[in-house]
Amino acid sequence: MVAVELPLDRAPHEELVTAVLAWKEPNLTPRDYEQIVLQLTGHAHAVAADVQRHAAALPRNDGRGALAEGILREAAGHLSQPIQGTARCAQNRARLVRALYERLDRLQAAPDRTPAGSTSLITTLKNRDEAESAFHL
Repeated sequence: MVAVELPLDRAPHEELVTAVLAWKEPNLTPRDYEQIVLQLTGHAHAVAADVQRHAAALPRNDGRGALAEGILREAAGHLSQPIQGTARCAQNRARLVRALYERLDRLQAAPDRTPAGSTSLITTLKNRDEAESAFHL
């Protein structure tokens, strides 16, 4: 069987993330929360796999790969947590999907290069700080 990379259906999931993160006092049943969490969890796995593919294709000296590995470790930890039928769980999964998409966007963007052809230290530090702040769940 040949593995085929299907494009992520990003727009509806980003809309779901935005809606879930906008909740103030939602009043859904635990089963409704579970369904939302399952949807976000499945999509987080798909985005994480995409992040992994892009990071693996980078040269070893590209700092974006190390940052992606950090995000992927954090994601694996969050995704290993049991699903709960709560708004908090849904919002945490929404934050995770958002952080994974942010990292994916950075991996797909052209690297910021210095004239010498290496990623600038300022860019690497900025990306590291952004990665560390992405997971305040």
